Amino acid sequence: MITFSIITCTYNAESVLKRTLHSVLEQTYPYVEHIIWDGASEDHTMDMVDEYLHEDEQKETRHQIVVSSEPDGGLYFAMNKAIKKATGTYLVFLNAGDVFPASDTLEVIANSIGDGEALPGVIYGDTDIVDEEGHFLRHRRLTPPEKLSWKSFKYGMLVCHQSFYAQADIAKDVLYNTNYRYSADVDWCIRIMKVCSEKKLKLKYVHHVFTNYLDGGMSIKNHRASLKERFRVMQTHYGWITTVMMHIWFVLRSMIKK
Repeated sequence: MITFSIITCTYNAESVLKRTLHSVLEQTYPYVEHIIWDGASEDHTMDMVDEYLHEDEQKETRHQIVVSSEPDGGLYFAMNKAIKKATGTYLVFLNAGDVFPASDTLEVIANSIGDGEALPGVIYGDTDIVDEEGHFLRHRRLTPPEKLSWKSFKYGMLVCHQSFYAQADIAKDVLYNTNYRYSADVDWCIRIMKVCSEKKLKLKYVHHVFTNYLDGGMSIKNHRASLKERFRVMQTHYGWITTVMMHIWFVLRSMIKK
């Protein structure tokens, strides 16, 4: 039986959190653990969480919900704490504002693994971009490849972080590098895939939209600093020459598309 740990890290997220909670609440797949890790919000975030807990109690098949609210060192510190609490087969991060596109999304992901099939190290899928009202804007520009490896990310982050389901047992040994402020998610995905390669675990692509991603995340709002940090991440994993050559290609690609 496959179980999922859905991790939502929050801080003063009252403007966008409700739809995220609702999308988890309405999932038809029963084997769900939802870990909500809050950084001591000062708005009505925790009131929404309390309401969510009450709504889940009314369901015939309840999800397991774990809630914590305490000061932390920032987003990636909170994510590491939440990883350590995860008990599911797979874990994924669903940020405040992001949603599952349908009530059967987790069911589709779970059913993508056939009887007798070895558990993939990572299950990954597609991502759509939505606005603050949840309306579709576009498909994510970078699309997942049929065959993914840790080397694939030298071409950019081909899989959205929220559509990247990692085996929880692997993730517990591969925590986020908190020296990064904006691109620790890129580094984390690469390191997860490296471990999968070492363990000879496959990375499984499911042709399905896993996430409706809210346009304009932390790295978008801090675009220049994020790009510099992402260069450091790529240099660490792929070397200086490859990273420089790929960034020249990124620039040429953007100019051609214009």
